Amino acid sequence: MKSRLYEKYVKEVLPALKERRKYANPHQAPRMEKIVVNMGVSASLEKSAIDDAAKDLGLITGRKPAISKSRHSIANFKLRQGQPIGCRVTLRRDAMYEFFDRLIATALPRIRDFRGLSPRSFDGRGSYTLGVSDQTIFPEVDLDKIKRQQGMDITIVTSAETDDEALELLKLMGMPFADTKTK
Repeated sequence: MKSRLYEKYVKEVLPALKERRKYANPHQAPRMEKIVVNMGVSASLEKSAIDDAAKDLGLITGRKPAISKSRHSIANFKLRQGQPIGCRVTLRRDAMYEFFDRLIATALPRIRDFRGLSPRSFDGRGSYTLGVSDQTIFPEVDLDKIKRQQGMDITIVTSAETDDEALELLKLMGMPFADTKTK
């Protein structure tokens, strides 16, 4: 069974994009390709910090995270080559739509003083990145088992060629963007 958000994309978003942008072919319309969730961990923390971050990221995404290791040694940061410095998960297809649904429906509204996401965080090629400062906004994480607050970066990669197309796609998918004030 397909996710609720995928069915919304096929039945509502795709026809709306075709009508607004005058696409001749439905394959021209932008779509979400993948979501990458990344947690960086300070190298100066104890060794269990990376395990805790990986466990939390696994709970949040439902996938086993890949551990990122440093490529170079940097003495000023007390960083050695091959030292674990973070973890990441790449979500595609059904898992991507399920995570995106949980992100916009339950996690983002739990952010204190949330007034919408900045529409200026696009990279110029249709990908949107947002930073979350605390993993406890996700209901899957048990607050009693948290040892330290850990932030994460969430990158939504779309097939859109411009930021305007990607912004329109994400708005139609239900992403809560803040209104920009025009002067």
